[in-house]
Amino acid sequence: MASRENALIDITPDVLLKAYACGIFPMAESADDPALYWIEPEKRGIIPLDTFHISKRLARTVASDRFTVTVNRDFGGVLAGCAEPAPGRPRTWINARISNLYRRLHDRRHAHSVEVYEGDVLVGGLYGVSLGSAFFGESMFHRARDASKVALVHLVARLSAGGYRLLDTQFVTDHLKTFGAVEVSRRQYHKLLEAALTTEGNFAVLDTENPVSGAEILAHLNVDEAVS
Repeated sequence: MASRENALIDITPDVLLKAYACGIFPMAESADDPALYWIEPEKRGIIPLDTFHISKRLARTVASDRFTVTVNRDFGGVLAGCAEPAPGRPRTWINARISNLYRRLHDRRHAHSVEVYEGDVLVGGLYGVSLGSAFFGESMFHRARDASKVALVHLVARLSAGGYRLLDTQFVTDHLKTFGAVEVSRRQYHKLLEAALTTEGNFAVLDTENPVSGAEILAHLNVDEAVS
């Protein structure tokens, strides 16, 4: 289900947070379209945190610390990366209004980014919204193999350690299915969301000033044996 929002109506961060609390989120038709659509899918994608799956190959990549992973270091850079055209995604739904809204949420510590660097170069990442103990994943990107996957692994470890109860992926893709993503009905989703909004997750439970090692991330996911 989608409803179009007039391009001239200002959507504030408070309105956006209330929308998430009601189970809806905004998207644009394209980067050039100033209007926003409120989306509430019939089937909602989630990744159950207690059944998150990571392959042995990816676990070895995480453990190798080939990539340096940070949080909230370059929210704007991640947002720009997610807005870039990519193979299979020639158009983006991140328009100027979306970008401005989520930057304002980030300033209020309700939107967070995970950055993945190869050397000093940003090669991947993701961003999303935190409310209560729910995290609403918005978008991810990669410019190097496995970079967005490593970002997701770091995110899930942080959410698990921080007492989060819901990781919303909006939709389910074949890519996300490999991590354990499933679809739930709108009714089921609202029950999960309601429960998640009664408690407060701690996104900063792991270090936010310095990179967290892959070994620590895997330990929080109880999959460190996968690299042995």
